[in-house]
Amino acid sequence: MVDYYPPWGFYYRVEFSISDKKNDVRFQSVSGLSVEYDVEEYKEGGENRFTHKLPGRTKYADLVLKRGMLTDSEVMKWCLAAFRDREFRPATINVILMNEKSEPLRTWNIDHAIPKKWLVTDLNANDNAVVIETLELIYRSFSIL
Repeated sequence: MVDYYPPWGFYYRVEFSISDKKNDVRFQSVSGLSVEYDVEEYKEGGENRFTHKLPGRTKYADLVLKRGMLTDSEVMKWCLAAFRDREFRPATINVILMNEKSEPLRTWNIDHAIPKKWLVTDLNANDNAVVIETLELIYRSFSIL
């Protein structure tokens, strides 16, 4: 009998609908795949033992992607068009977790993503670190395929 082992979190790729370049799928880290409800409290008259808590709107966290800076990237052109020219073209993003055979285990399909923030690490002549760019994206929702 084989026991179940949870998947490793280091083998994944990030696919953008706006790019087919192979380097645009490589990211050092992905965070922000979370969802929660706002909660509305309702105090019922005459009931003093508890407050009713009702689910409200759904909230999705910002998607944060980090990678070594690329000098030729369709994703960066997409971000710069949004920041510089105010051209917001929503994109679909797939975050695909893979197994040891490079087969997809789980796919998060992120809908209607647009850039919110772009950040580059500090440049320092006394440090020999890779330049990391951070993309922060907002999106409507995600589904798990």
